[in-house]
Amino acid sequence: MQYDQIDARILEVVQENNRLTSEVIGEMVGLSATACQRRLKRLRSDGIIEGDVAIVSPKAVGRPIQMLVLVTLERERADIIDKFKKAIKSSAEVVNGFYVTGDADFVVYISARSMDDYEQFTRRFFYQNPDIKGFKTMVILDRVKAGFAVPIEIPSED
Repeated sequence: MQYDQIDARILEVVQENNRLTSEVIGEMVGLSATACQRRLKRLRSDGIIEGDVAIVSPKAVGRPIQMLVLVTLERERADIIDKFKKAIKSSAEVVNGFYVTGDADFVVYISARSMDDYEQFTRRFFYQNPDIKGFKTMVILDRVKAGFAVPIEIPSED
């Protein structure tokens, strides 16, 4: 996956506002709308741009309880890891999931309507899974920053 300086500028722009038209983005980076559309299409097909998302306020949609949960598996075997990854992907309550190194095997970000709702989720998702050794919940008091933007490295001109 390669990108040039113009692609890097496009990436910076769409990370800040992905609702801009190709015409506006093109003006910002010095391209025609058509050239900008071609580059955006390539950046998506190459997997550099992974999707278009809106960041929704959990509180505004009735899910004010948010947790980060550290999950430890009974053993680290490829089939168990893959099975848990699949469970994460298929759970609506799991907003984000990460396979990590360190004290836990996974970190999951979960939203819930209430603590009772979260308790029911833990019974279903964690306690009924024999591959889970344990989990630790950290309740989020305030979401200080939410986003997916990553710093873009500008390639040097060779």
